[in-house]
Order: sequence, then C-alpha cells, then structure tokens
Amino acid sequence: MEIEKVNKISRRKLLGGAATAAVMLVQTASGKAVQAGFTHAELDDPTKVPGVLPGTLGSRSPFEKPVKAPSSTSSRTPLQDLYGTITPSDLHFERHHGGVPAIDPAQYKLTIHGMVQKPMVFTLADLKRFPSVTRVGFLECSGNYRGADDGKIRPQEICGLTSQSEWTGVSLSTLFREVGVSSKASWFLAEGGDSAVMTRSIPIKKGWDDAIIAYAQNGEAVRPEQGYPARLFLPGWEGNTNIKWIRRIEVSDQPFMTREETSKYTEPVADGKIRQFSFTMDARSIITYPSYPAQVEKGYIEIRGIAWSGRGKIVTVEISTNAGKSWNTAVLQEPVMDKSITAFRFLWKWDGSPTEIMSRAVDETGYVQPFLKQLLAARGGNMGYHFNPVTAWAIERDGRVLFRAT
Repeated sequence: MEIEKVNKISRRKLLGGAATAAVMLVQTASGKAVQAGFTHAELDDPTKVPGVLPGTLGSRSPFEKPVKAPSSTSSRTPLQDLYGTITPSDLHFERHHGGVPAIDPAQYKLTIHGMVQKPMVFTLADLKRFPSVTRVGFLECSGNYRGADDGKIRPQEICGLTSQSEWTGVSLSTLFREVGVSSKASWFLAEGGDSAVMTRSIPIKKGWDDAIIAYAQNGEAVRPEQGYPARLFLPGWEGNTNIKWIRRIEVSDQPFMTREETSKYTEPVADGKIRQFSFTMDARSIITYPSYPAQVEKGYIEIRGIAWSGRGKIVTVEISTNAGKSWNTAVLQEPVMDKSITAFRFLWKWDGSPTEIMSRAVDETGYVQPFLKQLLAARGGNMGYHFNPVTAWAIERDGRVLFRAT
C-alpha cells in the first residue's frame, strides 16, 4: 500500500529526548486518509487541527493494538483486552485443519442428501431467500487449555480459543423441512470445503433444535477465517462440530465415524474407556482483570471476567479472594443469554497481603465448574479435551499478578 504524508504531526521539536505516542494523517493509494502512529514529545491541540474526513472503512485508533496469539494451527483471542461479551470479528479465535480456503460466493453450493425425500443443492442466494434468524452465541475449541505453568501466561493463552459473535443465517430445521428429512434419520454428516475436508457426525436432534447455517457475523458477511461464505453454527457445542465453509450435509441413521471423531476429538478416560461424541461445552469462567501481566495497587479493585456454558444460561459466578477458602457472589452483567458468554464483576478491597483470586461458574442445570483435581479424578488423569478447571491468579505483595494452577 502506498502511503504519503498529508499532515505533519507537530512543528515543535522533541523536548529533552522524551518521546510519547502521537498520531499523524496519512493517505492510502486509494485516497482515504487514515491515522498512523508516530513518536514525538507533544501533540498539537486536537481542537485546532482538522481531523480525518469520513472514509469507506473504519479503523482502530493506533493507540489500541489488540492482537491474536498465533500458532501453526490456531490463533487465540486477547480476552484480557476486550470489553463486554461480543468479540470483534477480526479478533475471533481461529482453528484450522487445512488453512483458510478462498471460495467464490457466486460458485458456492450446499448439498443436502441421504435419507431425505428430495435431495437439493442450495446456492448462497437460495439460503438468503429463506427467513433469517439471528442469535448471539459463543464458540469454544474443545482443545482450549492452559499453556506452560510458569505463572507468566495471560487469559489469552489459557482459554483464548473462546469467542462470541452475533450469528445470522437460516435455521437448519428450515432446510430439513425443505428436503423432507426421514423420520428414521438420527444423524447427519457435516462436511467442509477446506483442504482438510473437515467432517463431523451430528445428531439430527441438534439440527432440528437450534442449528444455523450462518452467512453473517456481527452484522457483516462471515469472515473467511470463520467459514465464508457459510458455516454451520451449533450453539453450545464444541468448536470442531461447527463446520466452516460447509458444502455438504448427508442425512443418515448412524454416525459416520470420521477421522475427526475417532482418531481425533476422542480421549481415553478411567477404566480403559474412551470418551467420544462429547459435544456440549461445560460451564467455564475466567477472571480477565486483574490477570497477568497486570500490576495492582492496594485498595479497591473491580474484579472482572467472563463465564459461559453450552448447557444453557449462567446463573451464578462465585469469586474467592482468599485461595478458595470462602466465596462471594459476583454481579452478572445483563443481558444473560442462553449458551452465551456472560460478563461478571466483583468489587474487592485488597489489603496488600499476598493471596489468590479465582472464579467458578454455575449454569442453569446446576453444573458447577470444577477444580483441576476434580477433573483429573473424574477422567483418570487424561485431559486431552474439554478442559475447564477453575483458574486462579496469585496477587503478590508488590501487586504483580501471576497465573496459578488449581
């Protein structure tokens, strides 16, 4: 992108070599003025200098720099840097099995066949002709777990494979009625259009219940990283079942035992048994402030965080400020929605003594977020997927905040 200066930042010279962040206007090759960050000692009075004119696409302030934490297969949402419960689309976590495919929406097709009265192929335009539905809901990867226990990890590394969006599309039940799904059908195969041809078997009940073929996210077309031009959204279920770039649905009376539900996304548990088809994401919470790398001061601190459950609504979040010896009820931020992230807060007066703070979520089914030792006992020490223990933060005497395993 070509960039040229259109407005100098300041005529004043740097004072004493002390530099602070500043902004100057630049112009792209397409002619749009945008802001870019620079360094100098003082800014001109912004009330005396004309600002950037209206443009074709908004941008973040150069002073705000939230970024995802990438790896070869995923990138994690910066939970500690966000406000509210909706994740900006470009900060939604990513998990790919074959990279992000480039799909021309004009060529897109969704085929539904198998145990149906009339197999059909739907274009993107066809999907948009049906009555649309919109709902807010979270997505969480079932492999969402903490990193190395060195104390210096953020909420982003612990459970940053969690994000929430407003999803818009057509109810899968509408398409099921259109093709005439057999009353004897009990499963369907969802297949993606990526190079991995990601496929999962889904109980037909979920398709009739609240499944959506989503083509929009947060008021715009679904981002390519999230399945453009259309994806399957299964509220409350593990992320890999929410097939992105969905291109085929095959209705059947049995699961298909695909690679992703046999050699992957299954795990050994106690007594030599295998845990398979563990679709629902259990209740989980995390304090996002104060958390590493924050440093706090003695006095009042508003503890803030988020909680979610694939089983329904969050009804309670409890906060402990003394390493789990006693618990207090946090305030839940409205709206509290079904199978969605809920924000919570708790006002605490820190006396300066070293301690640990933690949160635990309770959903409307009565499920209580467990401690790590409870999870290990229940699963025979195997923790490959669905990792949701209580997360603790140590507050050091000097105000430093560090991660602590529970």
